[in-house]
Order: sequence, then C-alpha cells, then structure tokens
Amino acid sequence: MEKNKLSSISKANTYEKMGEFWDSHDFTEFDEESSPDVNFEISCKISVEPDLLSSIEKQARIRKIDTETLVNLWLHEKLNQVKSEIHSS
Repeated sequence: MEKNKLSSISKANTYEKMGEFWDSHDFTEFDEESSPDVNFEISCKISVEPDLLSSIEKQARIRKIDTETLVNLWLHEKLNQVKSEIHSS
C-alpha cells in the first residue's frame, strides 16, 4: 500500500494497521454505509444426456427462445404441477 493512502473503511495507511482494525471489527458493522446493493446471478451445472439436450435445443429453436429459458420454464411448470398434486392429496 502506498504511503499516505488510506483504506476506505479502516482509514489505515499500512497493511499492518488495516489487519489490526479488521481483527477487532466485522464488515457487517459497515455494510449499510460502504457497500452498494448489487444484483448477481447464481448459476449451476447439471449434466443432461446429449440426446435429451439436443431435443430441448430443437424445441427452444422452434419457440425462438434460449435453451436455458425453455428449461427454466419447463422446470417451473413441473414444480407447480407437483406442488398442486401434493396439496390436492
């Protein structure tokens, strides 16, 4: 860290002082004032059989939507169907 430069939260001008500050503080104490809200997307990988993926991609092309969008729509539909079946039992 360059001399005379301050850390935005701890106002420390050395790594040692910054470390000492964070040893006795928690970021959540400063969360509201120093960090803006951010949006982020969580993604995951799920293996799909090649033939099944090919069929899904074909259906997405027919509907002129992304494969990911179609998969999400179908998953939502299926989950809603399962929830309805559970609640009607």
